Amino acid sequence: MKNLLALSVLIAFGVNAALADNRATVQMQATKGNTASGTLELVQKGDLVSVTGKIEGLRANGEHGFHVHEKGDCASGDGMGTGGHFNPLAKTHGMHGHGETHAGDLPSLKADASGIAVVNFETTSFSLLEGNPANAIGRGMIIHRDPDDFKTQPSGNAGPRISCGVVTK
Repeated sequence: MKNLLALSVLIAFGVNAALADNRATVQMQATKGNTASGTLELVQKGDLVSVTGKIEGLRANGEHGFHVHEKGDCASGDGMGTGGHFNPLAKTHGMHGHGETHAGDLPSLKADASGIAVVNFETTSFSLLEGNPANAIGRGMIIHRDPDDFKTQPSGNAGPRISCGVVTK
């Protein structure tokens, strides 16, 4: 009986540990002179990563480029320490979900009249799993001032970086 109980505890712990390994958060902080901030939760579900959360302080009724960037360095205050778009498979920049694009190309954020964007999408563009070349853990996430045009290479011409966060397990 003791062995069965011990096995049950180990199985339960293992399941919880596995779930924890598949989750990450991003605390988005406004860059200097900007107000966009919020929290995102990322959950790996098979090949999909679910991205949910809320960003406040955006331009009312505005559309904003949103990307995973190469480095998890928001210390500069302008988001430039994150480098370019996360692109481990050397693809061209484009619209998320339309052909082969950067692993960091995400759907644009669309703010409401109060400057709030509710984030809720799934992606196969990047992963939270160790060993996957598109693993986004430790990478930066950037919200840009302007919409992404989805064609200008390699960045989408989305303007300055107004919010920066790091994907953290």
